[in-house]
Amino acid sequence: MPTWLFKTEPDEYSIDDLATEKKGYAVWNGIRNYQARNFLRDEVKKGDTVLIYHSSCKPAAIVGIGKVVRAAYVDPDQFDRSNHYYDNKASQEKPRWYCVDVAFVKKFKKPLPLAEIKTIPDLQNMLLLKQPRLSIVPVSADEYRVIKTLAS
Repeated sequence: MPTWLFKTEPDEYSIDDLATEKKGYAVWNGIRNYQARNFLRDEVKKGDTVLIYHSSCKPAAIVGIGKVVRAAYVDPDQFDRSNHYYDNKASQEKPRWYCVDVAFVKKFKKPLPLAEIKTIPDLQNMLLLKQPRLSIVPVSADEYRVIKTLAS
């Protein structure tokens, strides 16, 4: 199964929040970058593994694993004028943004900080390092094995 890295700001939504979701999953919404949206809409599938990455914090780190339990669907927040993610250019006929549902799988005993990722030769080609502003990026099978070995 493909693996993805999904970024989240832990003060807004953390891996602990995902772990305690009453319904067993969270709507992963608010993606407002076209390249990340395209990954989400066109490539992320039900059953895919997700590395949860805490960003905009110290230390930024890969903190655990989730699983996609529902493939991409139209993000309803883009139509809600009262929502932070409202987009006045989106319409029901031509939605611009998508979301997926993600379930908690595991929290790492030892998170893998970005500073450490940058020092690991086998992780130097990660899209996380090449395009650090993207909130959703693919992770190769080899990268995933290295991360699981270091963080588990």
